Amino acid sequence: MKEILKINALSAGYGPLRVIHDLDLEVKAGEKVGLIGLNGHGKSSLMRAIAGLTDWQDGSIMFMGKEIGGRRMHGAGRRTHRIVRQGLALVPQGDALFPGLTVREHLDSGAYTAKTWKTRKQRQERVLEIFPALKPRLNDLAGKLSGGERRMVSLGRGFMADVHLYLIDEPSLGLAPIVSKAVIDALMKIDIENGAMVIAEQIVSLLKGRVDRILGMHDGKIKAGEVDMNIGKPVLV
Repeated sequence: MKEILKINALSAGYGPLRVIHDLDLEVKAGEKVGLIGLNGHGKSSLMRAIAGLTDWQDGSIMFMGKEIGGRRMHGAGRRTHRIVRQGLALVPQGDALFPGLTVREHLDSGAYTAKTWKTRKQRQERVLEIFPALKPRLNDLAGKLSGGERRMVSLGRGFMADVHLYLIDEPSLGLAPIVSKAVIDALMKIDIENGAMVIAEQIVSLLKGRVDRILGMHDGKIKAGEVDMNIGKPVLV
């Protein structure tokens, strides 16, 4: 299988703070990978570094065979639009929605290229197959949705583009257990074809048995470890 993502010796942070420490990671085509760790150990920062959104970074990030990393000391986000156009979708923690826009408008905003805009209706139908609860809410404002519905809109917006790598950051954050399970179940139904998906989570039981691999993250590094299923958190060694 070809590599979608290969990271070598990545360090990244914000201002003087180093969050990611000489991290290595490979994700191959067709893989769904779980990234487990407690808050503050670098899961979100890793995803932001891949998208070029940290304040500074050093090391190699190969995405679809092209270098998108390297040394960058200033200008968070300056290259993000180029990385996104290469086929990266980052769905951040929380909802990141505009309360005054409708569900339909949010989904349309995910079809940001000329090609995807022309086929946005077909893409929207695909999103509604994944999240059928959104179909009767298309004309409703995002500010009037439930927490679970807002999360579905945020995820659905990311699925409107042509994507090779999905980075999903804590999709269960702030949701009731039954809603969290429904969201993860929906993610597992997505056909990533020759792409890949990385899901950052704190609750191991949501991903165990569903993804191809589960990696632990601790103190800005990928660690091998076992999982304590009683508390749903990784015990890293």
